[in-house]
Amino acid sequence: MCIAYIDGASRGNPGEAAVGVSLCTKDGQEHATVAKYIGQATNNVAEYTSLLSALDLAQSHSCKELKIYADSQLMVRQIQGMYKVKNPELKKLWLQAVQKIEFFDSFEIEHVRREYNKRADALANSALDNRA
Repeated sequence: MCIAYIDGASRGNPGEAAVGVSLCTKDGQEHATVAKYIGQATNNVAEYTSLLSALDLAQSHSCKELKIYADSQLMVRQIQGMYKVKNPELKKLWLQAVQKIEFFDSFEIEHVRREYNKRADALANSALDNRA
């Protein structure tokens, strides 16, 4: 079981954007990270891009069971099927995510408050600050 904390950050909406992912083992040890500048994007695009990055990272580390924690309630509820995806740009990202999720034997995504997602937030903001 792998656990990923993810966050997308946008300074302006749209504005300069980045993603942060912390991939951990089930006992909480950080295994790998992503801190990537993605250019101009909305906060929702950044959140979806962080999800796609986490799915790719987990797959590349041979995780077959994945639990994701994210502070974007909209994205989490859309992936869970509780909310419809109406925005055409988000719909494309949502479809990519749904297809990538099929790789995993077990997948969960859960909304957490920002204060429980500090590591992913720090990674995303570091990428924004450094344009990495």
